[in-house]
Amino acid sequence: MHPIIKALKHHKTAAVLLTLEIALTLAIVANALLVIGDRLGSMTVTTGLPDAELVSAKVSGTDPGISASEWEARTRADLAALRGIPGVESVANVNSVPLSPTGYTQLCLYLKPGSTDHLCGVALYAGSPGYFATLGLRVLQGRNFTEGDHVRFDLFAVDPGAPPPVIVSRSMADRLWPGENPLGKPVYFDKDGIRVSRVVGVSGHLLNPVLAGDPAKDDLNLLMPVLDVHDGRFVLRVRPGMADRVAAMLPRVLAASDDRLVINKVQPLAETVHDYFRDDRALVWLLLGVIASLLALTGFGIFGLTGFWVQERVRVIGIRRALGATRTDIRTYFQMENLAIVTGGAALGAIMAWSLNLWLMLRYELPRLPLLPVAGGVLLVYAIGQLAVLQPSLRACRVPPQAAVRQA
Repeated sequence: MHPIIKALKHHKTAAVLLTLEIALTLAIVANALLVIGDRLGSMTVTTGLPDAELVSAKVSGTDPGISASEWEARTRADLAALRGIPGVESVANVNSVPLSPTGYTQLCLYLKPGSTDHLCGVALYAGSPGYFATLGLRVLQGRNFTEGDHVRFDLFAVDPGAPPPVIVSRSMADRLWPGENPLGKPVYFDKDGIRVSRVVGVSGHLLNPVLAGDPAKDDLNLLMPVLDVHDGRFVLRVRPGMADRVAAMLPRVLAASDDRLVINKVQPLAETVHDYFRDDRALVWLLLGVIASLLALTGFGIFGLTGFWVQERVRVIGIRRALGATRTDIRTYFQMENLAIVTGGAALGAIMAWSLNLWLMLRYELPRLPLLPVAGGVLLVYAIGQLAVLQPSLRACRVPPQAAVRQA
């Protein structure tokens, strides 16, 4: 290592600049890999529903003064028309579906009146009779909703009336009543305890309409039975392979049944899930491009500087060849020299990576940078360094001993 260190001392500025370039590349690459891993992890979530067999249609009414009974009659007619579409097995009227923020309602629930002990960020799912079967939800504990449970209820009305019984997700039951039987437990929708409901069942995994960024909170939801949902959406359970065909037919059928409805969006749930992560996919591709560009720039920098050093040291290389150094010795020398520079850059880059991550955690709530992305970044810069130095080192191998005489 002594000859390498001695040679680098003669090129301090270039060696320091290359070390800083490697360090900066590693710091950015490591944090970019962290973000990519985080985004890819979020895209692997499952809704808990048969996405390929569900089609949803977001609708809104054009007559805000319509009576409740007339709206109910129109909804029944619309449901009947949708059931007649070939390939449709069942239909329900709901307020929202997983990974669809439109119509999304978030609640704060209280465990007892007058208490500040509450749980916020709970998603409310409300649906007409049969919506459990339509969505393909399972009841893990307790019972499903009955026809009598479905009532006209608007949680945000001035006088909503008594809330119907509710079913909570497994994760929510474990969060509110850890180690206890949740059946029969009261759920308060306000801190004064005026609106209270009872838990009659516990459902399986059901993803929320909006992800909270914390997997432990992404399926905290409460399911409520109602008669219909004003300005909600229709969800259709279809036979396998029929989702796209049903989605294409749905607007015409619904328009023929009720020309006063505005159909905002019709798509299979699988497409809804795909669209939800569009920005995440774009960010992943952008960061991959940044990583590739930084590694390429670093590689070209190493390639150019090593090539310059080879050209500058032709006489020294010739002397070493004349003294018995083999081509392998010459190639190994330049590779070890590159290894020394990259090691210095990697050590500095690791410190910079964790410093950058700390700043990102404070500003953008990014997760803590674990060792794996840093190790992955280090391996990448080592690989790029060795690849970039390969051609110049092979060129150095071809320098003949006579070069020492010619350069004298």
